[in-house]
Amino acid sequence: MYIIAGLGNPGKEYENTRHNAGYEVIDALAEKYNISVLELKHKALIGKGYIEGRKAVLVKPLTFMNLSGESLRMVVDYYKADAEQELIVVSDDISLPPGQLRVRKKGSAGGHNGLKNIIKMLGTENFQRIRMGVGEKPKNRDLVDWVLGHFNKEEKAAMKEASAKAVRAVELMLTEGADAAMNEFNRKVPAADSRKAADLPAEK
Repeated sequence: MYIIAGLGNPGKEYENTRHNAGYEVIDALAEKYNISVLELKHKALIGKGYIEGRKAVLVKPLTFMNLSGESLRMVVDYYKADAEQELIVVSDDISLPPGQLRVRKKGSAGGHNGLKNIIKMLGTENFQRIRMGVGEKPKNRDLVDWVLGHFNKEEKAAMKEASAKAVRAVELMLTEGADAAMNEFNRKVPAADSRKAADLPAEK
């Protein structure tokens, strides 16, 4: 049983924001594999189904980003999953441009509060993750304001493409392993220049 968790914040006001890139990937997986992610359980929205023939649980924690680990600890325990082998966490990453992915088998939180809480609650850094680039914060912008802000038109197109790539990355991780996904997606791709985003109107 694989657990695929996308990080984000619940509520209409946070839809389509940079911090909710993980939610968007879960929605894309749910649509492609006809999985209903509507069951309220373990402080999360849960959906069970099959992805490329593998049993999978899709998870959207509802604890707000900084307490994501509370929900995932309960999910991992409930399904008796091996977090180091069967958990995949999808999160936003401000160190990567919009449209770029990084697949990792383990690692530190890298300053991401959601990942930091997951590491704390699971007691390990050794879990697979997909980092979704959302653009570097411009010097004149507050970090919280940046990650809770919306994408401009160019970035939005890049993120839609990135979500499709993340779905493919999940498929590879389930069928061929993380190394296969890393080989395919851990390379630079053309992306929207987020440093100019502060001067461009965001789309809601």
